[in-house]
Amino acid sequence: MTQENPMDKKTEMAASRKSLSLQGLFLKSDGAISLLVIVLGFLFATILIALVGRNPAGMYKALFQSMTGFNLNNGKWNVRYIGEWLNYSVPFIFCGFAMAFASRVGLFNVGGEGQYIVGMTIAQACALFFPQIPFFQPAAALLLALAGGALWGGVVGWFKARFEVSEVVSTIMLNYIALYISRIVTLAIPGSNTFKTPNFPATASLKLPFLTRLFNNSNLNAGLFLCAAGVLVYYIIMEKTTAGFAMRATGFNKEAARAAGIPVLASVVASMAISGAFAGIGGGIVALGSFRYGRIITGMDNYGFTGMAVALVGNCSAQGTALAGLLFGLLQASQSLMQSNNIPKEITFIIQGLVVVFIALKTGFRLFFAWRLKKRAAKKTGGQK
Repeated sequence: MTQENPMDKKTEMAASRKSLSLQGLFLKSDGAISLLVIVLGFLFATILIALVGRNPAGMYKALFQSMTGFNLNNGKWNVRYIGEWLNYSVPFIFCGFAMAFASRVGLFNVGGEGQYIVGMTIAQACALFFPQIPFFQPAAALLLALAGGALWGGVVGWFKARFEVSEVVSTIMLNYIALYISRIVTLAIPGSNTFKTPNFPATASLKLPFLTRLFNNSNLNAGLFLCAAGVLVYYIIMEKTTAGFAMRATGFNKEAARAAGIPVLASVVASMAISGAFAGIGGGIVALGSFRYGRIITGMDNYGFTGMAVALVGNCSAQGTALAGLLFGLLQASQSLMQSNNIPKEITFIIQGLVVVFIALKTGFRLFFAWRLKKRAAKKTGGQK
């Protein structure tokens, strides 16, 4: 008769405790679930690339090059790739905040794209028609872009608060209104053609000479610092102010918030206005930071729509949304590098889609882990009997 090795039993018990603690972490932590769905998204993308006969290592080489500047194929380093990654991330973060802020108040802001377009259009007009004074011109353009986005979002909040109009429907409609108004207004600028306006004056640019030198002529600009400030503003408003508490309470339960004396209608309008302000300044930064002329867009840039996914992956928190924006910016910046590594650039959209699908299954993952823990507990109880 063989005796059970005590060391094997201890190892098995340690592994069991580790498994239980890991599953408990997924049950309690939204961040852990987000990390899990990102890993799953990359895992499925890796399998897909292998199935079509390509080497998945090419995808990871492209991502590594965007994140660090190192080209693993030839051993060269170029800091410009890091600059482009950060530059792509800025509008994703701002548009992610547009969705996240409204979501914390129980609203679903599908209008980040329209609010972004309004901000972009206003900034372009300011760049062409405002006095060409350094600092004043871009500062005024961004403030008006922020105000335009806030107005575009605040209107939705007012309709929701006053007439119970669905914010989903109204924001979708306003996206298309913003797109076509932008085209009409920008085409009317003297000297414009069907693609672009005349070039902006140098005084309207958000480019900073020291950033241009530091990141080897990348498009990274002052928007990076504004984005860092935006993360701080989001956190302070939502987590550290009375108004933020009122908004969060409204999101948890409107009737309970109203009974507690919280001005629910004001919270709804303010939250949509602040959401629109984030998207609006994001549009202004793209207009003045990444382009030397005004664009006459024929379709959506999709920063606003992707921002919805950014917010969901980041669990609508300031830190989480910023990190998710960096991830989506990394995928965007890596597209051209993936092609040079024999990987279709469309794989980045597949990863984004998979991450969104998996984050939508967050409740399903939690139910699965809860079932596993319950089954393990029942088995343990049965064994003790």
